[in-house]
Amino acid sequence: MEHSYLGTGIGWRPEIAAAVEALAEAGRVDWVEAVAENVCPGALPDSLLRLRERGVTVVPHGVSLGLGGAERPGADRLAALAQRAQALGAPLVTEHIAFVRGGGELTGSARLEAGHLLPVPRTRDALDVLCENVRIAQDALPVPLALENIAALVAWPDEEMSEGAFLAELVERTGVRLLIDVANLHTNHVNRGEDPLAALDALPVHAIAYVHVAGGVEKDGVWHDSHAHPVPEAVLEVLAALYERACPPGVLLERDDDFPSDGELAGELAAIRRVVDAGTGGRPEVPPDVPAGAAAAPGASGASGAARQRLALRQTALLSALVAGTPVPEGFDRTRIGVQSRALAAKRAGVVAKVAPELPEILGAAYRPAFLRYAAVRPFAGGYRRDALDFAAYALDGRGGTHGPAVTRQLAAWWRERSGPAPLPARRPRLRGRVFPGPRQPSHVFIRMRDTLRSKLP
Repeated sequence: MEHSYLGTGIGWRPEIAAAVEALAEAGRVDWVEAVAENVCPGALPDSLLRLRERGVTVVPHGVSLGLGGAERPGADRLAALAQRAQALGAPLVTEHIAFVRGGGELTGSARLEAGHLLPVPRTRDALDVLCENVRIAQDALPVPLALENIAALVAWPDEEMSEGAFLAELVERTGVRLLIDVANLHTNHVNRGEDPLAALDALPVHAIAYVHVAGGVEKDGVWHDSHAHPVPEAVLEVLAALYERACPPGVLLERDDDFPSDGELAGELAAIRRVVDAGTGGRPEVPPDVPAGAAAAPGASGASGAARQRLALRQTALLSALVAGTPVPEGFDRTRIGVQSRALAAKRAGVVAKVAPELPEILGAAYRPAFLRYAAVRPFAGGYRRDALDFAAYALDGRGGTHGPAVTRQLAAWWRERSGPAPLPARRPRLRGRVFPGPRQPSHVFIRMRDTLRSKLP
């Protein structure tokens, strides 16, 4: 079975849901992409349901599988992605060529989460591991899988392949499709000196499922793939170069923050469509389905345990330097590691502010510096709601700066309401000499907070 032509799409986000629906109704959007982890199969957003009723294709785009990591992809994560594909009636699912976590059994160290997509070293070990992980994912998913090239601030030392050659061999060995992000090719050109045209020349263009286009911003010689700025001309030029070589089935505009007006979104889509229409790559190419593993190279086998362990040690050392302040591994640019580390902490602060918007409301201007101090001593271990609770405990413990009595009371009430096994009743008892509701077997954080609250609250 072949999948149909997608056309021009946009990333669906709750903040621009109404605008996306209007664009679809006006015929300016043919399909949308939704972040897989942000939708619940049993309770799809009304906007996505209305789009589906209009015949608009919805593709789930995953960000947490970590197929480029040393561990095999988790069965629970794969099952969750499969459920979303089925709930949305998607013709395919997409993920990234990246690692997002480290530590664990392969290294005998604590697990760490990046909260971000980090680059995979282009080495034989990493490629062997990635290919095996991709085949595992293909076997678990009900629809074809396409993988996206990512943007990177840092480069691995001693890489053995170019990006184009790495992607070409990945496709040859697994039959996986590609999601080519031309903005990421531009980012790697600015940050790592890589030639986007050389990468395009090496790509197996028949395997491209669709294309991402997004904006960014340059600061101090570093290009930040922000998805919060207009698409620059340089990115449109890379898109044009791709469409001179091929005509993929779809192209999609990504915008994740600082959302513009409906008119500006329509204008960016129109600019992308003009580039696509001017392309000379021929009719839209629709990649055929390839069964998982059917395209494996002769003699190819799964990654060895030794290869996984070597990769795990390298990735964990890099991730630990980025989020836990350990020494920078040899061969990396220390300045770039510092830039990436600060960017990860800032992103983490931003996500927690969205998950728990009351925290920046309570702390005001003190929220961000307090959170960055917290992030410097508490590496992300997974789960932003847990992260929000731990940050509040840190702030109340006096390590997040000095706060007035009113702020302390509000922060304590917020933490107390959310730290127990269930929400407190509307009328809360005062805390004079009593332990507030909590887990039957309190955690050390809970006990410390109990004592802190007793000392600080009236």
